[in-house]
Amino acid sequence: MNMKLLSSQGSIQEFDADLVIVNLFENTEKPGGATGAVDRALGGAISDLISVGDFTGKRLSTAVLYTRGAIKAPRVLIVGLGDKDKFDLQTAREVAATAAVRARDLDVRRVASIVHGGGTGNLDYADAAQATAEGTLLGLYRFDANKREKSEDERRELESVTLVEFEGSRMATLGKAIARAQAIARGVFLTRDLVNQPANIASPEYLASVATHLAEKYDSVSISVYGREEMEQMGMGAFLSVAQGSYDPPRFVVMEYHGAPEGEAPVVVAGKGITFDTGGISIKPSQEMWRMKTDMGGAAVVLGVVEAAAGLALPVNLVGLVGATYNMPDGKAYRPSDVVRAMNGKTIEVISTDAEGRMVLADLLSYASKNYEPKAVVDLATLTGGCVVALGKEIAGLFTEKDDLAGGLEQAARAVSEPVWRMPMYDEYKELIKSDFADVKNSGGRWASAITAALFLREFAEGIPWAHLDIAGPVWRDSSAPLMPKGATGFGVRLLVNFLENNS
Repeated sequence: MNMKLLSSQGSIQEFDADLVIVNLFENTEKPGGATGAVDRALGGAISDLISVGDFTGKRLSTAVLYTRGAIKAPRVLIVGLGDKDKFDLQTAREVAATAAVRARDLDVRRVASIVHGGGTGNLDYADAAQATAEGTLLGLYRFDANKREKSEDERRELESVTLVEFEGSRMATLGKAIARAQAIARGVFLTRDLVNQPANIASPEYLASVATHLAEKYDSVSISVYGREEMEQMGMGAFLSVAQGSYDPPRFVVMEYHGAPEGEAPVVVAGKGITFDTGGISIKPSQEMWRMKTDMGGAAVVLGVVEAAAGLALPVNLVGLVGATYNMPDGKAYRPSDVVRAMNGKTIEVISTDAEGRMVLADLLSYASKNYEPKAVVDLATLTGGCVVALGKEIAGLFTEKDDLAGGLEQAARAVSEPVWRMPMYDEYKELIKSDFADVKNSGGRWASAITAALFLREFAEGIPWAHLDIAGPVWRDSSAPLMPKGATGFGVRLLVNFLENNS
């Protein structure tokens, strides 16, 4: 995205732009604040819209007025904030996104906006400013990297959005809020870009190259990339069993972000990076198989979190683990009934080669347990269809036996409106993954599949405070929403950034 997000002190009605954005709460009888100032400059045009019932301030509704030279901007866009008592940061984000997209649809170039919620008692100004900036950026995201020709609508781009603030004492706060929003958005955009890319581009080597670029971009990030031979020496038999059916070699990536003193325990985030999942020998139905390009969504989140943490210079130590491979039905592919040994020495009976993500994560969790003494380990994976059945496509499943870790992740999820729901770690279901031929089997069957998958992962998270996020549902949208167009959502980046900030 080439659009510039700027700040300026002054009055919105005096700002020189192609369009200015103001707002109204639902059922407002007389505009006040900056919107009132614009209304007066326009001779009561906004009041007229209200009085005849053409604009009620309904949440995310919009109206356009043409100023006919009354102010410098030829257009005014009014956006509805909804019920004042229900106004929150998520509404501020969505209002900003809706207004920015509407402005782009009008084919303007330079836009000025007030901070949504900045003048109300509901929100802290810094939070409202960041929400406005964040929403503007997230709503304008597009993925068109592989298009040679674009439609007229796709060619429309804003050159700049300037957040205008009247109070000079707030300008430093506004500037910091914009910088924070930009750093977080870069992380989200990286994750979205990776998940949107097709599997022939976003290979294991491609993910490793993106991680390498992050280490080159930020002095605070170091990286190690391991191939098949090094992984064999580490004893990553579970991960490598998945990889053995693919012509493209696997990659295990370890990124370390150093934002705190060396002795401070890190937070570890580990991501499933199945760059395309055919199901292997347990092959998936061909219908909708294209969606399996998203099966590296957990790994993409890890890369996005490292990007955001480094960009924000968070005062934490962070380790990002990426396990990347294709799962293919080659002649060398692993089979149902195979028994393989994971890095921690436990043996796994393969019941389904389509339960491959947990095999990769088993070795990543073993690596984290062996090499670090972390504050917390959080893995992210598009792991089970069962979690989507249980929670739908907008809520991630949260599995952990640590109440404090669960509480921290739930608090972060609420703060950024990326919802999670804590699921049970029902110990009796461990019988479903009990093997007659190995220490554990990799699938317990259809029933409680998301829970038994988490119980399987627990076998490899020995001695560490661990949580599992199943993001199979919210990784992708089939329709647009204010903060995310159709496609990859970047779900999990903002949640984990907030979690890291709370644990710094």
